[in-house]
Amino acid sequence: MLSVSTNDRSAIAPFVDEYERRVRATPPGMCPVVLQLSLLRASGCQTCGKCVPCREGLPQLERMVEQVVAFNATPDILPAMRALAQNVRETADCAIGWHAAEVFLQGMDAFADEFERHVNEGRCDAGVVQSVPCETDCPAHVNVPAYVQMVGEGDYAGAVAMVRKDNPFPTACGYVCEHPCESRCRRTLIDAPINIRGLKKMACDQVEASTVPTPAPAPATGKRVAVVGAGPSGLTAAYFLALMGHHVDVFEARKQLGGMMRYGIPAYRFPREKLDQDIRAILGAGDIDVHCEAPVDAARMAELSADHDAVYVAIGAQGGKMLDLPGADAEGVMSAVDLLTRIGDGDYPDFTGKRVVVIGGGNVAMDCARTSVRAGAASVQVAYRRRIDDMTALRTEIDSAMQEGVEILMLQSPERIEVDEAGRCAALVTRPQYIGAVKRGRPAPQKASKPPLRIPADVILVAVGQAIESAPFEEAGMEADRARFIATPQLKAAGSLPNVFVGGDCQLGPKTVILAVGAGKVAARNIDEFMGYHHTLNIDVEAPSPRPNDRQAYGRVEVHERLPHERRCDFEGVELGMSEEEALQECGRCLRCDHYGSGAMLGGRKQYV
Repeated sequence: MLSVSTNDRSAIAPFVDEYERRVRATPPGMCPVVLQLSLLRASGCQTCGKCVPCREGLPQLERMVEQVVAFNATPDILPAMRALAQNVRETADCAIGWHAAEVFLQGMDAFADEFERHVNEGRCDAGVVQSVPCETDCPAHVNVPAYVQMVGEGDYAGAVAMVRKDNPFPTACGYVCEHPCESRCRRTLIDAPINIRGLKKMACDQVEASTVPTPAPAPATGKRVAVVGAGPSGLTAAYFLALMGHHVDVFEARKQLGGMMRYGIPAYRFPREKLDQDIRAILGAGDIDVHCEAPVDAARMAELSADHDAVYVAIGAQGGKMLDLPGADAEGVMSAVDLLTRIGDGDYPDFTGKRVVVIGGGNVAMDCARTSVRAGAASVQVAYRRRIDDMTALRTEIDSAMQEGVEILMLQSPERIEVDEAGRCAALVTRPQYIGAVKRGRPAPQKASKPPLRIPADVILVAVGQAIESAPFEEAGMEADRARFIATPQLKAAGSLPNVFVGGDCQLGPKTVILAVGAGKVAARNIDEFMGYHHTLNIDVEAPSPRPNDRQAYGRVEVHERLPHERRCDFEGVELGMSEEEALQECGRCLRCDHYGSGAMLGGRKQYV
């Protein structure tokens, strides 16, 4: 007879879910060798014991790694561990043993220096330290717990000032940041990460950033710094350099400041008046002169280097890439970046009644698709050669686009553009794909044995990447590799110009606003040091005293958008704000890891300016 066991296997499921929480909340400063050990232990618990490699090999490998973690191993243990792991990988019967060994071998390759440091020097890397996850994962290292509590206390101006201590774009990051600060939020152990971006937006919606006073600048140093490019990275550097007492000249090729925040992000995602609030505050922070419609060529770059004590090049990646397709030069085919650039100066397209096809799967593709809807297009389709799950665009952007009527055509690789007798595009012809083996972290598309798909189109927008306009700077002596400027970890530009620094998208490749801000902050500090200073900024804002933790599980408060049938008809801001009670609850979920956790320990904070 069958009976219900008191040790019902389904009872373990909630504990597996809790284990998953623990994994997702893995702190960013964890020792990679200890991490490898924990993965081995978990795998050992899962073995069925049938085959010898898994049953005996994994515990033996675990004991060897324990010696390495305890700094009790000799150098010959490393090849022995590798040989054992390779044996397990090749001979284990099922995926449990194979996967455990495969991941361990990948870890030995990825963290080879750390394994050797444990064995040869008896220590962890200096960067292995338990830190405050949200601050550590923020490229600008903003004091997140402090401003979250300030929002909860209704001190919105204080919250803006606290963000600005490390990031002069609180409003921009409240609206468009990809919030890496939430990725390892310790609140995950209880329910879900805190909606940090939404709370920052809440503060900036209540108090205009330009009305919150900036700190008083340090006494004038007499030093002059030129900043080439007035995007998030350039303006961040200008802000901190001005606070340090240096004179800053900002040179911007376009009519207005903001870089890709103005010329790449549509106004419905980031209203222009909100961007202007951040910019007004930055320009009022010190001795900053702005020169718009002032492109810098090779001769001008040489002059700037000679006339200034230092130069920071932050020109971004504002050139659009095109596909090498038959018919790509037809009328009606344009770069997505070019379209968004025109919109940045108020030149909105009229796609009334037209069929628009967008090629690409990133945030720029979604921006173009949603813009086309608002420009009156009869239909908007996105052709992407991979699956929706493989898109680099934020999932929220993809979902919002589909809610507004955008159709996503998955696994369709562009093959050619059909052109009519008048020289205009008539259709995009794609080759259907099927998803194959994983390459470079994503499943790679393969040609499928299916007939081509003809997608009628009056307008085709190509959103397949961005490029930098490096030629004038290379002519002036800066070095570039594959259209990215080469720089040291301290952002000193490689080349013949001795006082030039470079950062942001033109050095990293197209990334995010907050990464550009982080680069600008680092550049300002390093330029200050290069000129012989070591300024410590007097930021007149203090973190509030923490409240006791509330460890009751809650649902995460999300930021919602206006109804699709309303928002698709205009370019007004789409995001709604949190209500006061929503913000109060969300702020109350913060565990104040800066006080109750490792942030109270020496080395547990990353605060640079």
